[in-house]
Amino acid sequence: MQHTSKQTPAPSRRSLLVGGAASVAAFALAPSPTARAATAPAFVRSAPTLVLDKGRVHTWAADTWRSLVAMTDPKTGLPADNIPESLAAGDRSGYTSPTNIGGYLWSTVVARELGLITRGEASARLIRTLKTVERMEHHTPSGMYFNWYDEATAQTLRTWPDSGDKVVPFCSSVDNGWLGAALLVVQHSDPAARPWAKRIFDRMRWDAFYNDNSDPAHQVRSGGLIHGGFYPYEDGRPGGTYQGTHIGGAPVWLTTHHYDTTVSETRITSYLGIITGRIPPKQYFAMWRTFPATCDWSWHEMQPVGDNRRYYGIDVYEGAYTYRGMHVVPGWGGSMFEELMPDVFVDEAAWAPKSWGRNHVLHVRAQREHGLIEAGYGYWGFSPSSNPAGGYREYGVDALGLNPTGYMSDQESTNYDPGFGTCRAATNPNPTYGDGVVTPHASFLAMQHEPGEAFANLAGIQADFDSYGRGGFFDAIAVKSGTVARRYLSLDQAMIMGAAGNVLGDNVIRRAFSTPAVRNALQPVIGIEEFGASPVA
Repeated sequence: MQHTSKQTPAPSRRSLLVGGAASVAAFALAPSPTARAATAPAFVRSAPTLVLDKGRVHTWAADTWRSLVAMTDPKTGLPADNIPESLAAGDRSGYTSPTNIGGYLWSTVVARELGLITRGEASARLIRTLKTVERMEHHTPSGMYFNWYDEATAQTLRTWPDSGDKVVPFCSSVDNGWLGAALLVVQHSDPAARPWAKRIFDRMRWDAFYNDNSDPAHQVRSGGLIHGGFYPYEDGRPGGTYQGTHIGGAPVWLTTHHYDTTVSETRITSYLGIITGRIPPKQYFAMWRTFPATCDWSWHEMQPVGDNRRYYGIDVYEGAYTYRGMHVVPGWGGSMFEELMPDVFVDEAAWAPKSWGRNHVLHVRAQREHGLIEAGYGYWGFSPSSNPAGGYREYGVDALGLNPTGYMSDQESTNYDPGFGTCRAATNPNPTYGDGVVTPHASFLAMQHEPGEAFANLAGIQADFDSYGRGGFFDAIAVKSGTVARRYLSLDQAMIMGAAGNVLGDNVIRRAFSTPAVRNALQPVIGIEEFGASPVA
């Protein structure tokens, strides 16, 4: 998000993706007698080498798919946002989002590729969902969808199901980005469903979110940035919006905050804009890698190191944070999905070997070393998820996030503060961590880069905790207390399916998304950059 003040951290990004999930209590489990903390999992201790067992990962994917089927209304083809371990239709959350819908679409392609369903069933499921999406209420001038719908009726939510609170329809740039990514996957992988996917995708105007910096009253960084989104009918965030339009026609209420960091799940919207020619490549380089290293920016997590480079006429500070002897380009919160969710669709490491090719492996290594060595949890994989104590919360590795009070890895919200060089003294450079919370979807994302290590971690989580049900891994586990969030979130399950599909199905999602035309548009942009990331500080 755009940081207009160097004193006040911006609000959470993930709230745009799964905000409603926070209002639904997670189900907790009493501590497991076999739960262990600060020791390596049993699977790791007994295994001489870390080798991915494809058969077992296939079983995990099959059970994960079962949860997505249970979440999906058979008439509309829309998945609920979440469901408890019962997997009962009557326990569906009662709401869904464009991200959830997109996740179900790409998961269906993976289920077909892994032989969990037939090609005919996959096409039927995709077409049913897309027919519903095509007729759903949306912002017609831009083709963009609202944040919340009733999965059983496909109607726009204007009151929240459990509280009755008013919901103002909002078009989120990142939510629509994940729907758009899924539409490209379907378009290029299922001929029967292609016409519906293409029609919906072709009417989506990504430049509706793009502030090109030409309006003197609403300046952003040179190159332009992408708004969090807009309200088409009325102002749902008074004081945080302004009226305008980037595509002509009636004005909407655009958010004053923008996505301004590149290690973020929101870069998928930048990619879609560049691929379609609606957003210029320079926008990709307008986002921060880190904030500056000068003392007047000393509010962020730590003082970065790096060099200045220039791409597409944009000056870029290629900053990186120093963590456990590595230089890593941080995200806002330090979570796995910020780093790796777009990587499910674009083979970023191959297309951009000097940027993402360096950072992805280092981020995974840093998360692993945080969980196993620095914090001593015995397990790793930190990303926003259900809170095992109830509700929803953002988890991450604080040292890998720009936010100084960012996404913490434990229930106690232990804050790591190494200071900011000579500008700000350290207050907690060597923390003692408490009840660490891991989420399986983070390890599945990491499996694309450390397959053996990620598999061993997941096998340990399954063996050492009551963390697995008929729908696969439950959403999160607090490893010291053994408390488990016994429910499934459709987005997190879809990340598991996407990553498992790439690992087991010869990069099925990446192949479907990254056609030659997509590659020709995007690879020359991201491929020229050199991050400040390095395995040696």
